[in-house]
Amino acid sequence: MTQRLRIAMQLTLAAVLVGLTACSGGAKETVTRPVETIVPTASASESPSETMTPTADFIAPLTGLPVDKEVTNRPFSVMINNLAPARPQSGLTQADTVWELLAEGGITRLVAIFQSKEFTDPIGPIRSIRPYFIQVGEFYSGVLVHVGASNDAFAVLQQQHKEDLDEITNAGAYFYRDKSRKAPHNVYSTLEKLRAGAVKRKYKDTATMPVLTFSKTPPELATASPATQIEIKFMLSDYKVSYTYDSTKAVYSRFINGKPHIDKNNDEQLTATNLVVLSAKTDIKDSVGRLVVDLDSGGDAVLFQNGKAIACNWERKNGDIIRLMKDGQELPFLPGVTYYHVVPNSTALDKHVTYQ
Repeated sequence: MTQRLRIAMQLTLAAVLVGLTACSGGAKETVTRPVETIVPTASASESPSETMTPTADFIAPLTGLPVDKEVTNRPFSVMINNLAPARPQSGLTQADTVWELLAEGGITRLVAIFQSKEFTDPIGPIRSIRPYFIQVGEFYSGVLVHVGASNDAFAVLQQQHKEDLDEITNAGAYFYRDKSRKAPHNVYSTLEKLRAGAVKRKYKDTATMPVLTFSKTPPELATASPATQIEIKFMLSDYKVSYTYDSTKAVYSRFINGKPHIDKNNDEQLTATNLVVLSAKTDIKDSVGRLVVDLDSGGDAVLFQNGKAIACNWERKNGDIIRLMKDGQELPFLPGVTYYHVVPNSTALDKHVTYQ
């Protein structure tokens, strides 16, 4: 053992002994002292086996899962087509978070947030954006990725100088059309193309992420109701999302109208560790059926984790993301992917979501 290593071990041991001494004096208050870890570098005379290799745990901000390196890159918030001709979509198994919200006509659209995973496969089909989709994308400081926009959304993008990549107006070169799909269900991109587009537009490539709460053992699960089979109805009676809890993998597998929802890139079924259903005020804005969805005022919610359901409320403070609350405390997520589902509050939440 080298002298450098002996010194490091002696210092570490001394620090630990100080901490133990401080905690053993019979006082009720626990005193915690920082322990300095000294990692010596290898000199020319030391072999690799004699060096101390530092270990560091990095956590993905949006999933709470361990990753190989610190995740600081700015996310992309991508509007994903969810009509039947657009399924199966590509890339959704790589998303950290997915939101499903109503669009006009009772159909739903997905907002997929990509940050912590690296992949080269296609993302799409990509569709147009709405004002409340902008809001969801900006919960995560994401670059907004879309193909066109409603008039209201376009006004927001232009007047508020949002940082977006639009295949129609400002970033066509960073999208492509898949000839195997019919328009308008054929527009795709990749992480490489989106990053190139963001550089071209001179957008920031890092962002301050919301601080999410994660726990491997949320205390609320101890008294939660069983929920291994979940069905969610948005507006159309012939469109139902359902999930089955897989206890061996500790995830919920997603189905649409009874059929597995698959990622075309890898033929894998979409899964999530946390499922959230939010009840939000939803109004029809115009004769086309475009909607206004209130993601600010709060309301009823249900959080599904580990095969159980926790009835709760959601709230959102200015400048923050939506938080799930119960008895005045924020509910933590289990580490993993989270899927959100926003249903209209015109009917009670238990009319939109059932479980057993």
